[in-house]
Amino acid sequence: MLIIYIVKNIYLITNKYINVVFLVCRVVKKTEKRGKESDYLELKGFLSFLILHELSLKSLCGDELSHKIGERKKAPLTPGTIYPALKRLRKKKLVAYRRKGRKKMYSLTDAGIQELEHLYGLFSTYFYGLKHKIVRGPVKRKRGKAKK
Repeated sequence: MLIIYIVKNIYLITNKYINVVFLVCRVVKKTEKRGKESDYLELKGFLSFLILHELSLKSLCGDELSHKIGERKKAPLTPGTIYPALKRLRKKKLVAYRRKGRKKMYSLTDAGIQELEHLYGLFSTYFYGLKHKIVRGPVKRKRGKAKK
């Protein structure tokens, strides 16, 4: 009876250890794949804003939109990302499209222009004072002693 109890506990402890190692390996692999992205700045919520911004500059089809936004993100956008977002914006009547051959050319509606102006105001409020910190290209760090 004692031997069975010991063997059972060893199995449970080993199984828990294997599960913990597996979870740690999965977390490490996920962070390795991300590369230079940060855990503290997620751009998921900016997709609709970026779509509206790009469409304010020029009417675009879905492929062109995904390419332009993908360049900003430094990663390609999939059709499963861009088209549902366009559909949501169409339902809210912020974006409309016209067919040009086989392509749908998306553009802003009047409500979309007003919403974008409102979003620009919110964006300015949130990030006011950071303009001198935001630069294109790699971040240049000052060399010196690190604060503890």
